[in-house]
Amino acid sequence: MTAPAIDALCIGNAIVDILAHAEDDFLAGEGLVKGSMRLIDEAEAGRLYAAMGPTVEVSGGCAGNTAAGVASLGAQAAFIGKIASDALGRTFRHDITAAGVAFPTACLEGGPATARSMILVTPDGERTMNTFLGACQELTPADIDGAVVASAATTYLEGYLWDPPKAKDAFRKAATLAHAAGRRVALTLSDSFCVDRFRDEFLGLIRDRSVDLVFANEGEIRSLYQTADFDTAVAAARADCRLCAITMGERGSLVVTHRETHHVPARPIDRIVDLTGAGDLYAAGFLTGLARDFPLAKCARLGGLCAAEVIGHLGARPEARLVDLAAEAGFAA
Repeated sequence: MTAPAIDALCIGNAIVDILAHAEDDFLAGEGLVKGSMRLIDEAEAGRLYAAMGPTVEVSGGCAGNTAAGVASLGAQAAFIGKIASDALGRTFRHDITAAGVAFPTACLEGGPATARSMILVTPDGERTMNTFLGACQELTPADIDGAVVASAATTYLEGYLWDPPKAKDAFRKAATLAHAAGRRVALTLSDSFCVDRFRDEFLGLIRDRSVDLVFANEGEIRSLYQTADFDTAVAAARADCRLCAITMGERGSLVVTHRETHHVPARPIDRIVDLTGAGDLYAAGFLTGLARDFPLAKCARLGGLCAAEVIGHLGARPEARLVDLAAEAGFAA
């Protein structure tokens, strides 16, 4: 098997994040559940945008954020996701390619507008996401380039991608092609509400070995196994998953296989500004570590370093060069 040219190929929703600070009272007035993600239509996106305070716009989406993190670590990253041929689509393409991520996906012509997520960040750093998917839902199997998938050490799939049927088919095609080339497939569960919708299907992907690596936070893994007890969920994940990386906020992360369990403490941080992208950047560090054949605990430590950087500022993309932070922290290039 040839060495992979791409360390991580990330496939997911191409979304422009529109971020604003908000007080809890604003969320209550809008009837929003803090920390949740809801899907909205284009009209609601316009109404909410008008009600928000000053905003920052940056290309986002879970898988896109992870790809940008991989690139910032000096690794080779690529992204597949659908944008429209419009102003926000141009913003997305510029941002992600400027971050060093290969983005070969053609624009959608004549369909819905580029996706955007209105992210309201409260003083405690929690983010409440209101997402119009738009062109994201038009990703199809035709957008999956077999040569690109075969050249990637890991194909990383975003759980949110499981919503639209055509994108679901693209997901399955990518997983099949990756395994045919002897490569690894990873899945991020994305959101507890996403898990609630597709629990049986996600478990099926894990148990039939369509997925080799699962990323989740505490809420998502408990939702997957329908238990309030974290230890019970971890035991179930240990039985089902080849490899599972679970983030636990200030308590760090847990890496579980059939034979190994590693608890890695969280990296200290002076102040949490915005939790947006913490899990995405953790995955970036972990995937980069795997591509460099790091031991699992070291992969988790690199993930924790990346997550700590992104929660210290507004937005889900790294502001510092992660490759420099990693070198300062003693991670070999």
